[in-house]
Amino acid sequence: MEKTVFITGASSGIGKSTAEKFAEAGCQLILCARNEQNIADLSKSLQKKFLVPVYAFSLDVRDKEAVDTAIKRLPQAFSDIDILVNNAGLALGFEKIQDNLVDDWEEMIATNVTGLLYVTRAVLPTMLRRQQGQIFNIGSIAGIHAYPNGAVYCATKAAVKTLSDGLRQDLVDTPIRVTNIQPGMTETNFSVVRFHGDTERANTVYQGIEPLTGDDIADIIFYTASTPPHVQICEITVTPTHQATGNVVFRK
Repeated sequence: MEKTVFITGASSGIGKSTAEKFAEAGCQLILCARNEQNIADLSKSLQKKFLVPVYAFSLDVRDKEAVDTAIKRLPQAFSDIDILVNNAGLALGFEKIQDNLVDDWEEMIATNVTGLLYVTRAVLPTMLRRQQGQIFNIGSIAGIHAYPNGAVYCATKAAVKTLSDGLRQDLVDTPIRVTNIQPGMTETNFSVVRFHGDTERANTVYQGIEPLTGDDIADIIFYTASTPPHVQICEITVTPTHQATGNVVFRK
């Protein structure tokens, strides 16, 4: 697959697994994340292991000016983006709305919703000019039905679902495809971030169940990107076998 793939939030979890999957297939990569050292280390590792071109940089998708500047300054060899994976996102806190930190709300909304829009808006003009491209938005099963103590996070992922649907309609007269990936329980650093670094509490999230991994989601993204141009997989919801909804889980 000779494609240029841009992945946000690529330094860990689903983003990192997706980068590895496309690098293995011979794609050249554009990778960004807030952690400058982590994204630089990943870039070096992928170039060494898979011998593919990688352009990596630190970026906070919440900063519109920084997003626009980063896209405008892409080297010529990386400027034609074929696949965009809007992966940057996070959950913060696990309390009732009346007990949540407002700062946590604002960071989730700015990253999961506004940041996704900033990046999409910056990348789309080139896709439209070339009349080709595919956009993946990483949503969540939380965007289908809310669960207790996660209302704001669930609301941001519901927004991702609706934005994906709306974008698909706005692009219906073009060859550009839009896919919303909605994972259930996926063991990455997601819960550590949600619980503000409390690894002991984060580990309890996956007790008694075999969760999905970042590699599982990367496989799904890669398959979807590999379908013929006339096939648009609009939405995929994927959970561990013992998870039915966001909060209906069987634990052994």
